[in-house]
Amino acid sequence: MLIGGYQKLTLIDYPGKIAATVFTVGCNFRCPFFHNPELILTNNQQPTTDNNLEKEFFAFLKKRQGKLEGVCITGGEPAIQPDLIPFIKKIKKLGFLVKLDTNGARPDVIRKLLEAKLLDFVAMDIKNYPKKYLKTSGLINFGSPASKKQKGEADILERVKLSVGLIMNSKIPYEFRTTVVPGLHSEKDFYEIAKWISGAGAYYLQEYRELKILNPKLKKVTRGKKIDLEKIRKNIGHNFGKMGIRR
Repeated sequence: MLIGGYQKLTLIDYPGKIAATVFTVGCNFRCPFFHNPELILTNNQQPTTDNNLEKEFFAFLKKRQGKLEGVCITGGEPAIQPDLIPFIKKIKKLGFLVKLDTNGARPDVIRKLLEAKLLDFVAMDIKNYPKKYLKTSGLINFGSPASKKQKGEADILERVKLSVGLIMNSKIPYEFRTTVVPGLHSEKDFYEIAKWISGAGAYYLQEYRELKILNPKLKKVTRGKKIDLEKIRKNIGHNFGKMGIRR
């Protein structure tokens, strides 16, 4: 398992639970606004497995049995990890609830996890409405025509849609969320998103914070731009069981 680190205590990553968070390394998206760029492998980096860190993490969990309630697995993108399923099984064996954060690009993995009843909560990022999905997720570079898709990414949207359906039809708690990036998103994008995932149990807008991001060129796009999150919430909130804003 490619682990970049872990947080021993979180009261916000797993809604309603006292949890730890583990960060996986590597992602199949290149969202320019991603705030943990050190977790994304570039073309010049080779993935390495730190077995000591994984052992340390499980040693920590054993000491926290009965004190922590759950573990949030985030990244990067955990679903691209080939040993994610056995990793989660080890966590579940220790008696912890498991929350998965995902971009939804691996519905095959999500399906296996749901069928094996290895997940207790899923949070999926909705990058944008379908027409703008590839550009917002960094699979089309800034300045490239929207019609040009990188090789191997032509079916990415269909996979994301499959994941949305799997999660909405699952029997476990879930949420969808979008990091709202002024200039990259527009207000009308969220009306299209609302049409797409209407009926979802929970949808959250996450305020964009331009501190440390994957693609510094994004700063030129966001400069001087603002989006009224509260206005969007009021206009589309009726489409969801619950809708909120995270700042």
